[in-house]
Amino acid sequence: MRTDKCPWRLAVLAAAWPLLAAGAEPNVTYPETRRSGHVDAYHGVQVPDPYRWLEDTDSAETKAWIDAQNKLTFAYLEKIPQRERLRERLTKLWNFERYGAPEQRGGRYFYTRNDGLQNQSVLYVAASLEAAPRVLLDPNTLSQDGTVALTGWEVSEDGRYLAYGLAAAGSDWNEWKVKEVATGQDLSDHLRWVKFSGASWTPDNQGFFYSRYDEPKPGETLTGVNYYQKLYYHRLGEPQGKDQLVYERKDHKDWGFRGLVTEDGRYLVISVWRGTEVKNQVFYQRLDTPAAPVVELLAGFDAEYEFLGNDGATFWFLTDRDAPLRRIVAIDLERPDRSQWRELVPQAGHVVRSASAVGDRFLVAYLKDAATQVRVFDLSGRFERDVTLPTIGAAHGFAGRRKDEETFYQFTNFTTPPTVYRYAIRSGQSTVFRQPQVDFDPQAYETKQVFYDSQDGTRIPMFITHRKGLVRDGNNPTLMYAYGGFDISIMPSFSVMNLVWMEHGGVYAVPNLRGGGEYGRAWHEAGMKDKKQNVFDDFLAAGQWLIDNQYTCPQKLAIRGGSNGGLLVGAVMTQRPELFGAALPAVGVMDMLRFHKFTIGWAWVSEYGSSDDPAEFRTLLQYSPLHNLKPGTRYPATMVTTADHDDRVVPGHSFKFAAALQAAQAGAAPVLIRIETSAGHGAGTPTGKLIDTAADSLAFLLSVLK
Repeated sequence: MRTDKCPWRLAVLAAAWPLLAAGAEPNVTYPETRRSGHVDAYHGVQVPDPYRWLEDTDSAETKAWIDAQNKLTFAYLEKIPQRERLRERLTKLWNFERYGAPEQRGGRYFYTRNDGLQNQSVLYVAASLEAAPRVLLDPNTLSQDGTVALTGWEVSEDGRYLAYGLAAAGSDWNEWKVKEVATGQDLSDHLRWVKFSGASWTPDNQGFFYSRYDEPKPGETLTGVNYYQKLYYHRLGEPQGKDQLVYERKDHKDWGFRGLVTEDGRYLVISVWRGTEVKNQVFYQRLDTPAAPVVELLAGFDAEYEFLGNDGATFWFLTDRDAPLRRIVAIDLERPDRSQWRELVPQAGHVVRSASAVGDRFLVAYLKDAATQVRVFDLSGRFERDVTLPTIGAAHGFAGRRKDEETFYQFTNFTTPPTVYRYAIRSGQSTVFRQPQVDFDPQAYETKQVFYDSQDGTRIPMFITHRKGLVRDGNNPTLMYAYGGFDISIMPSFSVMNLVWMEHGGVYAVPNLRGGGEYGRAWHEAGMKDKKQNVFDDFLAAGQWLIDNQYTCPQKLAIRGGSNGGLLVGAVMTQRPELFGAALPAVGVMDMLRFHKFTIGWAWVSEYGSSDDPAEFRTLLQYSPLHNLKPGTRYPATMVTTADHDDRVVPGHSFKFAAALQAAQAGAAPVLIRIETSAGHGAGTPTGKLIDTAADSLAFLLSVLK
């Protein structure tokens, strides 16, 4: 007969929860947070916002609040005995080489490498794959604390010049510069106010296309709304003020532009995006014809179109037009009507995650239940072969040009550190380019994929990883991570933090929720706007399944997510607080009524809806984490994390949620907020800060999941 080691079972806990909450007192003393009488009116509904003042991150009062909260949080964390041992183990495991997939230009190979504990990866150049590489750009030399990151780079076709973007303190704002590859010297070029843009060189190697915004007003650099992106051409050696404006749309402030020069140099392909909506438009301009107009090839935002390459006036696209799982089509610019499109690779039984045209072939990556499968087709769409991958996991890369005879990809899963492979196009053989060595035994762990039913009967997959020999007695600490939004697929990936969690006996679970891209357009749309509750139901059902199948119990179940995943954590912990023992919402979208009023937040309206719309307001109010906290409720132990330079999801979201949660908490479980300085939404975060955050997160979980 099985004996429950948890003090009480879920059914009993749910019934007793209000009584337990009523008499409990928090075991920490929170800083006093002023409550104002601010109230907003939404379509006749009065909605209090007492912590509105915390949106002003630069005010003296907010800075004092940040200092007080961090003082409390770090004082709490410093008392946890395991904290330093966790940091030591994380540091030891993190110290392994990490490589990016190489790119070849002008007879040279370019790739990134991190020796293990470098705050930022370094960009190298080599004459061949076997030759000793030379440092081309080391971001670690650009700041004392490692907070300047290389965010993007593009080498000219002749391999002579490197255009590269830098971001400071985690901001989305980039500054782009140009370096001469042979000498490593920077040229005079300096571009500012670049955001959500790469660079694409012209065939003469004398300049590139990029996108930027106007300079923000004083005081609005990190909070001001980003509208009216413009596409420019920058010629080497000229000041930014002389850059040629290629395309803008004053009648559509929410349109953004990404310019890409075709390999033959004849066309500029302009992908027109609108927020985070998956659907886009495609325009083009002839580069070999002076003063050629911009032609609207695919207008109307009716589907997703990803340009793969061209054969003269025939363009190849990966699209979900008339194919929810995506297909590859050919469009003749002389006869662009949809009736004239040629289908090259039809949609199959699994969604296409990505595709590329390399070595006169299409390399198509599919997702089968959130794991990668790669197939090779010739340019007529005839199937040639499958790419043999090491095992079940995720493969990323396969970039290159039509003339290339090789490509590179990175393979990983929950127990395989990212390994870079060279793939020979003609032979179909994969060989290891770089394989990291990490101080652990991958054979000591196992991953399984299970399927469970959500509340409405939808079948949801979930990966579960843990040490072999785990006893399912309902007493294992379990960390559940998910995202569920924006058509983003969560695939198997390696994480030092998760490995240390499992070394301590923890179970790591990743359910693939609706709202993601794991099963195509319908799966994504089933978790958008008025269907967003499906995402939360999927996550809650995953937690219940883990409990019912005796992996864990409520007191030992923790949840974690960032950004849209932070919203997920905030929503489910307010809907079912009794189901979880701990919560780690990171850089989350917590105020669903005001998210669109800051930086690029307006772009998420296509995913969430907007409080400006009466019907959508009612939906958002029903699950907005900030607005569904109820005073006198026992919430799980929570550590909110955010950063002072996050200009993607502004920190006011987390500030207000943490303040409201501390005020509402009736139980003894702590509610903390950890506010990182000189950091942003996550990209480019220095390795040292990543280790510190991981150590603090694990220490917090181990201290509260009892």
